[in-house]
Amino acid sequence: MFLVAIYETHCHTPLCKHAVGEPEEYVEAAQLAGLDGIIFTCHNPMPDGFDAQVRMAPDEFDTYLRIIDRAGRRWSGTMDVRLGLECDYFPGYEHWLENQVRAADFHYLLGSVHPHQKGFRERYWTGDPVLYQREYFKLLAQAAETGFFDCLSHPDIIKNETPNDWQPDALMEPICAALDRIAKCRTAMELNTSGLNKTIPEMNPGPLILREMYRRSIPVVIGADAHKPERVGKFFNQALDVLETCGYQHVNFFLERKRHQVPISEMRSSLRTI
Repeated sequence: MFLVAIYETHCHTPLCKHAVGEPEEYVEAAQLAGLDGIIFTCHNPMPDGFDAQVRMAPDEFDTYLRIIDRAGRRWSGTMDVRLGLECDYFPGYEHWLENQVRAADFHYLLGSVHPHQKGFRERYWTGDPVLYQREYFKLLAQAAETGFFDCLSHPDIIKNETPNDWQPDALMEPICAALDRIAKCRTAMELNTSGLNKTIPEMNPGPLILREMYRRSIPVVIGADAHKPERVGKFFNQALDVLETCGYQHVNFFLERKRHQVPISEMRSSLRTI
């Protein structure tokens, strides 16, 4: 087994109904970006038609396993291709998630709270954007406390729901309370570079939250959240700049559900500018 160190840790497949490109195309893009491997983390199936328009159906789960295995065999010996999953955390579905995370030999499990999805808004939106933001961070902490996940994805994506009402300085009390709970769980958190393409053009999370994460020694994983091949590894160099500014010296990734560290200096020497 060759030495691997730098991964794209967050990417999707067409099974989620809002991504394009076959897994092999994503792997090729990772190779061109100077990465050693890629972990596929497509949106998990959910029961009861829960936000079915943005995820694979339960009866497509075996197809997901098969196409990731196909890509791994196609690139064997050249690129390391691993199986992961991005799982929605939504109270009431814990038993479903508990069974799902045991359903395959996943290398990496991302826990996500998606406040822009219909199911979430129907339960939690009251018309008060600040209360909505506070509830989001409580649920992010609850996701960590389930113990199901290695990492929490795009941890302040809520800011793009009502961007004119996003004032992180005023929210630091509930944010820091959530970070305290996450740190106790030793759950990693993601720096998601796709935030640069959103309404608030800033990675998720922004520097204010990253600094609080660093103070609590919360490990960080970089992911591009690629929904098309050309986004694989996108803005990773800028992400390293942001992390160093906030105090971080290492980036993390997971294989076989175990966390590994890579010095930022090592990542810089391997990455191509994309």
